[in-house]
Amino acid sequence: MHKDIEQILIREKQIAAKTEEIGLAIARDYADCDLVLIGALKGVLPFMADLIRAIDMKLEFDFIQASSYAGTESTGVVTIKKDITVDVTGRDVIVVEDIIDTGTTLDFLKGYLLEKGAKSVEIAAMLSKPDRRKVEVDVKYVGFEIPDKFVVGYGMDYNEMYRNLPYIGILSPRVYS
Repeated sequence: MHKDIEQILIREKQIAAKTEEIGLAIARDYADCDLVLIGALKGVLPFMADLIRAIDMKLEFDFIQASSYAGTESTGVVTIKKDITVDVTGRDVIVVEDIIDTGTTLDFLKGYLLEKGAKSVEIAAMLSKPDRRKVEVDVKYVGFEIPDKFVVGYGMDYNEMYRNLPYIGILSPRVYS
């Protein structure tokens, strides 16, 4: 365990099993669909890489980078830093996210992709923090619900650090206080 991690919340094997479970569910639910997965950068990279390998069907994927955060707090205003290049018109889309916190960014992205002509937009997330919700979003696939703690690892960061940890851990408050 890294010295800045207070506690390992979700271990690597648990993450792998849950990702496989979500991938099987997506393949079952979208077997006859024209599916596009849109990963929300940057934190989604490990989950997205594992998830697309767990979905045994034809699909296309792309990435979008949108943010409503400054440091550890949400500003409530979503900005797109990198847009998708794939055409989603008339297609089923799943937005893949590492963590759902306030719900602000995902609510925005769902509307944004529907405006671009997506037939449907659902959400798959590794983590959900329901206690932090400011905007209710319907999440079709959730890996784990977690308490309102600052977590890092498996793509999630603090100031771009700790993304490479293979587990999800609670960051010690001494690091960010």
